[in-house]
Amino acid sequence: MEFDPMQLGRMPPYGTEHVAMLVVLVAAAAAAVIWARRSGLTPRTERILSVAGWAYLVLSLAWSTWDLLPQNFTVEQSIPMHLSDVLRIITAIALITRAPLAIAISFYWGLTLNLQSIVTPDLNYITHPSIDFASYWIFHGLALIVPLVMVFGLGYRVTWRAYAWAFGSLLVWAGVAALVNTATGSNYGYLSHAPAGPSILDIMGGWPTYLLVEAVAILAVWALMTLPWAILQRRSPAPAVGRMRVMRLADSRRPEVV
Repeated sequence: MEFDPMQLGRMPPYGTEHVAMLVVLVAAAAAAVIWARRSGLTPRTERILSVAGWAYLVLSLAWSTWDLLPQNFTVEQSIPMHLSDVLRIITAIALITRAPLAIAISFYWGLTLNLQSIVTPDLNYITHPSIDFASYWIFHGLALIVPLVMVFGLGYRVTWRAYAWAFGSLLVWAGVAALVNTATGSNYGYLSHAPAGPSILDIMGGWPTYLLVEAVAILAVWALMTLPWAILQRRSPAPAVGRMRVMRLADSRRPEVV
């Protein structure tokens, strides 16, 4: 059974619901970072992160399964090829394992591309508006909060290698999404055309120009996000420990994504 993606309406950007969720996310992010800084990367904190990560992973897989059910399925929305679909799995892995690559992708994708979906949301109500609304904000919100906690709360550092990993992974996702779009006539990642509502892509030119402009902008912004940590590493180098680097500040461990 197919549904018109617009038949139940969409959340208006900067309406009451949108503004309310922005306020909630800012408060939640601040509280989470403060908790992480006070707790430090202790065994107890690691257990909490792992439990949260497993819960997040189960919830993400459950949502993907729900979206693929025949009564909910639409070619345009249900195939798990949205950037947010991939990001929420990677973010869950970052919580569970604290793996450098997962943290790097969560940091760069979550604080830029995911942030665009928060600032300029394209939320269509397809089958169940309340569920669509809750899932959108839970998943996009966690994808924003988790990297903030990892980097600004627990002290993980990003490096130029992490920058390269994150961009290379983005290109892989974009290539697969483009193939899916070609095969199904969909628009995952807005690789085929701009979203219906207002977005930052509107100032980057029409398709396909905005794809190139966006790629250049991503490289530049991510470089600026990496530079302070690279400078900090030169001024305060940390000893290498396997694939991670740690620096002791007071009694807390502050690992670095390398």
